[in-house]
Amino acid sequence: MQRYKIVFGGGMGAGKSQAIQSISEITVFATEALNTDEVAHSKMLTTVGIDYGEITIDDQIKIGLYGTPGQRRFSFMWPSIAHGALGVIVLIDHSAQDPLADLEMYLNAFGGDDRAVIIGVTHVDVGNNCSLKPYREWQTKNNREYPIFAVDARKRSDVLLLIETVIASLEVQLFV
Repeated sequence: MQRYKIVFGGGMGAGKSQAIQSISEITVFATEALNTDEVAHSKMLTTVGIDYGEITIDDQIKIGLYGTPGQRRFSFMWPSIAHGALGVIVLIDHSAQDPLADLEMYLNAFGGDDRAVIIGVTHVDVGNNCSLKPYREWQTKNNREYPIFAVDARKRSDVLLLIETVIASLEVQLFV
C-alpha cells in the first residue's frame, strides 16, 4: 500500500478540523485547546498543533490528512506540516471579514513546491453573496490558477471532491 499526505490549511473557523472529521476512516487525532483569540473567531475550541486522519483510496493508497492551526501566530508550523505533501487544500471562510486577504495569505504560505493546491470556500451559506466570482477575479488579477469550489466541510462528498481534485491535478502534471 502506498502512503501519501494531504494538508488542510486556512483560517481559524474555515472548517479544516471538520473536513478531516467528515472523511477520516480512523478516529481523528486532534490537538484542540480553548480558544483565547475570540477577536479572530468566536468558536470555543481551536487547533493548536495538528489534526490527523486517514482515508484509503482504491484499497491501494492511504492518505494521511493533516490539518494545520489557522492562527497566524502558528504560521511557523505550516511549512513543516506541509513538507512532503502531495497537495494542500486551502479552506477559506467566506463569512470572514476579508476572505480575499485570507486567500492571498494562505496561498502565499502553502503554494509552490510542485504540489497541488486546491481552494475550498466554506460558509457560503452565510450572508447574501455566495458567488465564487470574487475569488476567480482575484486569481485572474494575481495570475493564479487554482481549482476552486464552494464546499460544506461537514459533507463527506464535498471533502472527497477536494481530495480527488488534488489527485487529479497531480495526474495532469504527470502527463504535461
